[in-house]
Amino acid sequence: MPQNPEKIQDHVELFHQPEYQQLFENKKQFENGHEPEEVQRVAEWTKGWDYREKNFAREALTVNPAKGCQPLGAIFAAVGFEGTLPFVQGSQGCVAYFRTHLTRHYKEPFSGVSSSMTEDAAVFGGLQNMIDGLANSYQLYKPKMIAVCTTCMAEVIGDDLQAFINNSKQAGSVPQDFPVPYAHTPSFVGSHITGYDNMMKGILSNLTAGHKKETSNGKINFIPGFDTYVGNNREIKRIASLFGFDYTILADNSDYLDSPNTGEFDMYPGGTKLEDAADSINAKATIALQAHSTPKTREYIEKEWKQPTSVSRPWGIKGTDEFLMKLSELSGIPIPQELEIERGRAVDAMTDSHSWIHGKRFAIYGEPDLVYSVVGFMLEMGAEPVHVLVHNSNEVFEAEMKELLASSPFGQHATVWPGKDLWHMRSLLFTEPVDFLVGNTYGKYLWRDTKIPLVRIGYPIMDRHHLHRYATIGYQGVINLLNWTVNTLFEEIDRNTNIPSKTDISYDLIR
Repeated sequence: MPQNPEKIQDHVELFHQPEYQQLFENKKQFENGHEPEEVQRVAEWTKGWDYREKNFAREALTVNPAKGCQPLGAIFAAVGFEGTLPFVQGSQGCVAYFRTHLTRHYKEPFSGVSSSMTEDAAVFGGLQNMIDGLANSYQLYKPKMIAVCTTCMAEVIGDDLQAFINNSKQAGSVPQDFPVPYAHTPSFVGSHITGYDNMMKGILSNLTAGHKKETSNGKINFIPGFDTYVGNNREIKRIASLFGFDYTILADNSDYLDSPNTGEFDMYPGGTKLEDAADSINAKATIALQAHSTPKTREYIEKEWKQPTSVSRPWGIKGTDEFLMKLSELSGIPIPQELEIERGRAVDAMTDSHSWIHGKRFAIYGEPDLVYSVVGFMLEMGAEPVHVLVHNSNEVFEAEMKELLASSPFGQHATVWPGKDLWHMRSLLFTEPVDFLVGNTYGKYLWRDTKIPLVRIGYPIMDRHHLHRYATIGYQGVINLLNWTVNTLFEEIDRNTNIPSKTDISYDLIR
């Protein structure tokens, strides 16, 4: 029997059982596959320059894109607000994907509903689905706000969310004064960071309407962006408390995505208070911690709120220094001594590990802000970027990345690869190998194929636990990034020196 209830086996062991091995052999009889020798020959050919040229010439096919789709970012933004239920105008299957993707990364339940559009709605429109869906969501789940976004189906048929929401309120699905912000998030354009930006703008424009005052509340707003490290929001809170100024995080999903197990279920743990979000229009300034997941939101704040905005990425020593100086400038409060001490510890840690990272060549992929920030940190350590791949790139990012690379002697030989996917990265790693690769879980297959060690930084990380709980920003983040990088290199050294008296011929107990 392949599975014994008295000794449940993980899939890693389960599929090696005789029953499954026989099943795999039976499948081969119907697959009409090539002989193993031919498969091996083609596999070797795909590692060379000839195949690389053909690979980079393709236009109509994407293989393993290093990005997600808009609604994923939209619902991620929504749950950062108190009592908010994400509502997706589309099919159940799409929403199941979004929820599952986030749940696998955070190991936390992620709530979200859909209007369950099927073939009828695709022909006649999804208005009735919206009316019924909002009514059911309001009655069953008791949210304080429902944030609506769309999938491809709703966008292709042209569902008008504002009109649908108004009609739903007139039909009594939710009270007239109940907040139902929305964002159009078609998956066939943009990416998850576009969806985050669209939803953030939609929520803020809804909550702040009519709340503008003549005087400032003296607070500083922080917009984290599509940042999947819950420790970063907590680090922002800690830094702000050390300074002693009032602030609002737009939006704080750290408790939602890392909730305590108290024995009682809370569907909406934590989140930015709706009244605080509404009052954010009266803050003295807004700081976005990412640039490319917040452009529409920042433009809206500047034009409609008449509020100054800025972008500050507090990664690495330089980025954190600039961030803290910005906070000191806005608040009029000197940088706390405790943070100066933390800076010294971070610099000391970098000095300890510098010799192991300096001169190492690396490749990286991910979303624009993350890639920019990690490359900046690696340049501080003297590492040399070779391949910088960002699928959801844009001209602004490419210009600032090239400027960053040109500013360091270690960035002179890097190539930025916009709009490319992880199958392109495979060709790059085989033809121009590096010492290590930085990216999310999907890079593990590149590691297995190319034998280039993977430093797991980014989203999603589904094959390692708890990394999302750490901070990557501030001086504490410097130490975490350093830890993940240098210890991955040490693990690779150990893998390559594990045969006594053959590969292990020196005293390498201490490093």
